[in-house]
This record gives sequence, C-alpha cells and structure tokens, in this order.
Amino acid sequence: MDLNKLTLFGMVKKRLAWLAQRQEVVAQNIANADSPGYRPKDLRAFQFRELVRREGAELNMAVSQPGHQGGRRKRIRDFAEETERRPFETAPAGNAVILEEQMGKLNETGAAHKLTSELYKKHLNMIRIAIGKG
Repeated sequence: MDLNKLTLFGMVKKRLAWLAQRQEVVAQNIANADSPGYRPKDLRAFQFRELVRREGAELNMAVSQPGHQGGRRKRIRDFAEETERRPFETAPAGNAVILEEQMGKLNETGAAHKLTSELYKKHLNMIRIAIGKG
C-alpha cells in the first residue's frame, strides 16, 4: 500500500517538504546576517486549499513533437521564495536581517514540523488499528 497515493498523507508530505525548505531559507538569512545589502527571504505561506486544487490539475507530460505542449515544468525547489520588500529595520550597510525575527521563524518552523510529524504518526496508527495490527 503506497501511502503517498492517499491524499492526506500526500498533503502531510508536502507540508513537511515546505517546512524543511523554509528552515533552509531562514538558516541562509541567519548565515548572511552580516552581509552588506542582504535582504531576508522567506517562503510564501503554505496554502492547503491551493495545494489541494493544484494536486488534481498537475501535468507532467513528455513532448514527442514540436507542436505539443509540455505541461508544467518542475522547478528545482517546490515552493517560491520571496524577498521582504519593506523590512522593519535596516543596518547602515544595507543588511535587513533581524536575528530575533529569524530565530522566531526558526522556532515556529520547528514547532510546526513537530506537530505535522505527530499528525502523520497518529494517522499511521489509525490505519494500523483499521487493518487489525494496532
């Protein structure tokens, strides 16, 4: 039984991927806290409703002739990054990273990852109980 084919488990997997990528982006912001002119980045918010809508309409077909359309191209990263346009505070060197804010985002992402992992475990346990192995 492939759990990724079940919608709920697929969504949980996407959420965990979003959280992992956000952790990476926030870590880059913290690493560049002293880089002149660096603007902090973040991922667009994880929209569950939009993800459900996209899952049904995703195309990834091979193009066999020049007149065919190829469908949607996959990006290296699944989620779009955005740079903060109007930072709250900017250093004289042009750096707009606020370490306290980034550490808050790091903590928030960690807590969301823990919650999502627990939900995943609970749903696995429900399936085990349903098939009589709980």
